[in-house]
Amino acid sequence: MKNLSALIKATLFLIPFAVVAESDAADSDLYQLSFEELLNVNVSIATKTDETRASVPSSITVFNSEQINSLGVDNVYDLMNFVPGFQSTRGDWVGAVPKEHTRGVYLDTGHVLVMIDGQRLNESSFGKASVYTPYIPIEIINKVEFIRGPGSALYGSNAFLGVMNIITKKRSNQLSVGYGEHGNAQAALNLSRQVSDETRLYANVAFNKRSGDSYFGGAVKDPLESLFVVFGGSHQALKWQVRFNRTQLDEFLNLSRYSPENEHKSENYAATIEYVWRVTEQLELTHKLSFIEHNIESAGLIVTAEEVGITQGGDFLVGPAWQSRDLTYNLDGGYKQNDRLQWNFGVELSKEEQSKAGVRTSYYDQSAGDIIIYNHTYLGGIQTISDYAPFYSLRQDFDSYAGYVQAKYRFSEKLSMFTGVRYDEVKNIDDKLSPRLAFVYDFDEVNTLKLQYGESFRTPVSNELNSNDDVTSGNSNLTSEYVKTTELVWHYQDESKQFDVVLFDNELEDFINLVPVNNEQAEFTFDNIFETSMQGLEINSNFNLTDSTWIQGAYTQLFDEPLNGSFKKFAALAFTHKVNDFEITFNAIWRDKTQVPVFEGADIEPFSQDSYYLLGATFAWQWQEDAVFQIKAENLTDKKYDVFDPRMTDGRVPQEGRNLRLQIKKSF
Repeated sequence: MKNLSALIKATLFLIPFAVVAESDAADSDLYQLSFEELLNVNVSIATKTDETRASVPSSITVFNSEQINSLGVDNVYDLMNFVPGFQSTRGDWVGAVPKEHTRGVYLDTGHVLVMIDGQRLNESSFGKASVYTPYIPIEIINKVEFIRGPGSALYGSNAFLGVMNIITKKRSNQLSVGYGEHGNAQAALNLSRQVSDETRLYANVAFNKRSGDSYFGGAVKDPLESLFVVFGGSHQALKWQVRFNRTQLDEFLNLSRYSPENEHKSENYAATIEYVWRVTEQLELTHKLSFIEHNIESAGLIVTAEEVGITQGGDFLVGPAWQSRDLTYNLDGGYKQNDRLQWNFGVELSKEEQSKAGVRTSYYDQSAGDIIIYNHTYLGGIQTISDYAPFYSLRQDFDSYAGYVQAKYRFSEKLSMFTGVRYDEVKNIDDKLSPRLAFVYDFDEVNTLKLQYGESFRTPVSNELNSNDDVTSGNSNLTSEYVKTTELVWHYQDESKQFDVVLFDNELEDFINLVPVNNEQAEFTFDNIFETSMQGLEINSNFNLTDSTWIQGAYTQLFDEPLNGSFKKFAALAFTHKVNDFEITFNAIWRDKTQVPVFEGADIEPFSQDSYYLLGATFAWQWQEDAVFQIKAENLTDKKYDVFDPRMTDGRVPQEGRNLRLQIKKSF
C-alpha cells in the first residue's frame, strides 16, 4: 500500500494547483486530431532538428496520444508491437519485465535506448531501461518517437538498434479512473497551469495496480503495482522536471524459475534542468544538467528446500539489491550558417556509477560472509545483505565523455544530405567513433527516396563485466559490440495515405551473448562470441479510407534467421472508425511460427510455437464534451501462447492473457 499512500499524498499536494489550472492549448488527445494532422507530426529525435516524416534521415515511427489511446495498450513498451522491426515480450530473469526484439535480435542487454523527455533510462548495471523502469503508464504520455536503426551518432551507447523517446504531457488537465479484470485498478491526474506569460507548470500522477492472471494451475500470478509522478515547468528559456516512479512485480518468473515468493521492486528518482540560450539569430545553445538514480531489490527462486535436502528452512531465493546513478551535462548547439547549410554539435560529460551492490537472499552465513545453504543459515525469509563481498567488483565507475557534430546541407530543393559523427570514451573500458551519412531526395511532391548509413555501439555494463552470482559470472575482457547499418527507404505521402518501405542491412560485430558455463546447471557467462548479419524489409503505413475511417499497419520480414528464437516475420494492423461521439478500433498483432532446434549437448528441449494472432479492441464514447468513456481490450480472445527464452530448460515463457479495462476520462 506504499504506492497508494504516496499517490494520495501527491494528489493532495496538487489539489490547490488543480483548482487554478486553466484549460488552454492542450496536448493532443482523443478526438482532437484529424487524420491529416496525424500524418504531419514533426520529429526531432533523429537529427535534433525539426523534420517531417519525409525529410527525416532515419527510419522513424511516431505515436501521438490519440493513436496510443486507440491501440488500447496500458504500458508504453507495448507500443513496440506496432512498430516495424520491434516486438516486446516477456522473457527470462524477471519475466514480467518487457524484453525487446529489434530487427531479429533478442538479447536482454539493452540494444534499444529508452528516454523520457530526452533523459536516458538505460543504466550502468544491466544496460536496459526496463529492468528498473518496467512500467510506464500511457496516461502520462503525449507522444512517443522511435528511431528504427542506429542512433549512436547522436545518443551514444545503447542507441544500437533503435531509440524510443517518450514525451510526457505538459499541457493537459485531465482526470482518469479505470477498472478491469484480474484486479486491475487505475487512476491518473494530469495538470497544467499557465502562471504568467512566461511561466508554465505541469504535473502528471498515475497509479496502476492489478492482482494478476494465474499460471500453471494457479501456482503463480503476475501482479503489478506502479506509481509514476512527473512535475515540471518552464520560465522564459529555462525548463525543469523531476520524476519518481516505483514498480513492484512479484511471483512470476525470476532467475529462470516461478514461485509465489519471487519479488522484484524498482525505484527511480530523476531531475533535469535545461536552459536555451539564443546567442544570435543563427546560433542557439542548450545547456542541460540531468541526474537519475536507479534502485532495485529483487529475488528469484534458485532451488527448493526439498531439492537440497533442507528440513528446517525454506526455499533458496537470491537476487540483487543494487543502485546506480548518473549525473550528465549536455551542451547542444544549433547554427544556421545559411539557407543551405545547418550545423548541430554538442558535448556530453557523464559521471555514472553502480553505487550499491548488495544481495537479497534467504540464506546467509554471517561468520563466512557468504551465501551458504544449511539449516542454520536460513534467514526466515528474504533479507537484504548490503555489504556483500562477492559483489564488491560490481561497484564500478562508468565515467565518460563524448562529442558530436552533424551537418545538414541542401544541394537543391529536391536533394539534402545529413552527415555527422560522434566520439564516445568510457574511461578504462572502451571508446567508439559512430559516423552517419544520409541522402534525402524528393522525387516529386509525394515520393521521397532515402539512402542511409550509420554505425552504433553498446558498451558492456557492470553485470556483464563483473557479475558473480548463482546464475551468471562476468567477463572483464569484454569490448563494445557494434553494428553497421545501411538502409534504402521509399517514403510516399499524400493527403489520404503515407507509407515507408525500408530495406535494411545490419552487420553485427563483437556481439555479446550468454555462454553456458555448465550444461547441467543454469550457469552462464558473457563473451563477444560472434559476428553475423541481418537483412530485412519493413513497411509502415497509414491509409485514410474515408473522413471517419483509417487503417494503420506495420510489417516486418527478415531474410536471415533471427537470434535466440526471435520472430522472422510479424505484422500489426489497426482499423479505426468514428461515428459522431463514438470511436471503435480493432487491432491485430501477427507473429509467424517459431522453431528453435536443439544443439548437441544442450540441456534444453526443442521449442516450437505455431503462428498466432493477438486481437485487441477499443471502444470510446464521448458522452459529454469534456468526458470520454472507454473499453479497452488486449489479447481479446485470451490466447494462450509462449515465447522462447534460452535460459529456460523447456525454452518456454508464458505470455500475458486478456487485459480488459473500463476507463472514464474527464477534462477540465
